[in-house]
Amino acid sequence: MASRCWRWWGWSAWPRTRPPPAGSTPSFRHHLSTQEKTPQICVVGSGPAGFYTAQHLLKRVETLCSQPRVLNSPALSQPLSQPHQLPPCSQQHPQAHVDIYEKQPVPFGLVRFGVAPDHPEVKNVINTFTQTAHSGRCAFWGNVEVGRDVTVPELREAYHAVVLSYGAEDHRALEIPGEELPGVCSARAFVGWYNGLPENRELEPDLSCDTAVILGQGNVALDVARILLTPPEHLERTDITKAALGVLRQSRVKTVWLVGRRGPLQVAFTIKELREMIQLPGARPILDPADFLGLQDKIKEVPRPRKRLTELLLRTATEKPGPEEAARRASASRAWGLRFFRSPQQVLPSPDGRRAAGVRLAVTRLEGVDEATRAVPTGDMEDLPCGLVLSSVGYKSRPVDPSVPFDSKLGVIPNVEGRVMDVPGLYCSGWVKRGPTGVIATTMTDSFLTGQMLLQDLKAGLLPSGPRPGYAAIQALLSSRGVRPVSFSDWEKLDAEEVARGQGTGKPREKLVDPQEMLRLLGH
Repeated sequence: MASRCWRWWGWSAWPRTRPPPAGSTPSFRHHLSTQEKTPQICVVGSGPAGFYTAQHLLKRVETLCSQPRVLNSPALSQPLSQPHQLPPCSQQHPQAHVDIYEKQPVPFGLVRFGVAPDHPEVKNVINTFTQTAHSGRCAFWGNVEVGRDVTVPELREAYHAVVLSYGAEDHRALEIPGEELPGVCSARAFVGWYNGLPENRELEPDLSCDTAVILGQGNVALDVARILLTPPEHLERTDITKAALGVLRQSRVKTVWLVGRRGPLQVAFTIKELREMIQLPGARPILDPADFLGLQDKIKEVPRPRKRLTELLLRTATEKPGPEEAARRASASRAWGLRFFRSPQQVLPSPDGRRAAGVRLAVTRLEGVDEATRAVPTGDMEDLPCGLVLSSVGYKSRPVDPSVPFDSKLGVIPNVEGRVMDVPGLYCSGWVKRGPTGVIATTMTDSFLTGQMLLQDLKAGLLPSGPRPGYAAIQALLSSRGVRPVSFSDWEKLDAEEVARGQGTGKPREKLVDPQEMLRLLGH
């Protein structure tokens, strides 16, 4: 990995976390005698990164070694006067126990709250995660917010290793004038709204306008455009929330523009999502053939996936459709288009200044080649009228605890192959490790790598020695602070309730969106 100049998160910038009540922190010592002398591992986050990390640890740790290991490494980087031993591991004695902590009462993270409701096949991975959660050596604890209800140092004292896999919970700001106007929101919040993310359940986007502009040209941008333009009756059999479906039924949005700073060769969406948009019922594509001039020669040397994607764009923009497709487009009442070589400069207000009425765009051109290609302004400007602006320029992670180094510029925890720099026994996986890029399969590979690094350290005797209390100690802390964790069996009760509520309307489920209602249903 190339070396980076990491920028450490300043302690003074941290908001105060919820302090434990005075005298409420129980000693971990009395738990030690009751715990097995087996590796206790904690994973923070129950999305794909968290579950894939847990899966790899549970499957691989059984066959690490067959001899006792002598350890001189400390729990918190303090020297030990005498070496300690972890017990030998073997195929007959499964070693690790993994606890997964999640701030939401429900598991699965981005699979539940990020995957579009009309992509149910992508959510099938939940079946694999459920198998992991059912393992006798794995436990899920929802409704526990690390950094508020329990700190990372407390987790590190209770476990032999801690893996941070909590994803990217924030969006990148546009940092342009007018971004704060009503009618402007992040694509992340919009996705969370129609997928039932509790923090976004009261978003109430105003879809009374004719035109929406999405700033960004990635898969999330295409998801949002597709949901805005899909006939509501096509969403009735999905797990979209009842509230979102009601708003979409009343939507007056007829045209959606997706704006990008660079050109067709630099779009970030994939061919599957593009093909869905081109074939979207009741909608027609708007592509300017001028944007594709000379592209035929340029794509000859690009990698095959990019070549196939660009060829599809090229055909859609420049070739005359067949009679059937031409008739479909002619009858379409809605439209979507890609605006290339445009960079947002300002969200324009309505005459009364009360809401967004358009976006001022700088016309750009490309400089550089290959990965160094960047958009530079030409000096020309144009205004694009609209009533809704959705920014889809990227997600970003947040720092979770002042004890954990964080690069605020890159939005990641500084690490080497998942090992958090200068913090032994602390690891990271997924988007908080590498940034918000890739698909679920990318996260799987990334998480397996982090798991492998942890197992190598365990085998080499680099993790803290001696028994650790694991969840027994954390449970005492949470109880003393009035926090009621939600177990996986609790989640399965909520799951059954959602499925039952959906049956009446022919939906696979009707998602619960209020955490307090979830806890009431569980008797918490």
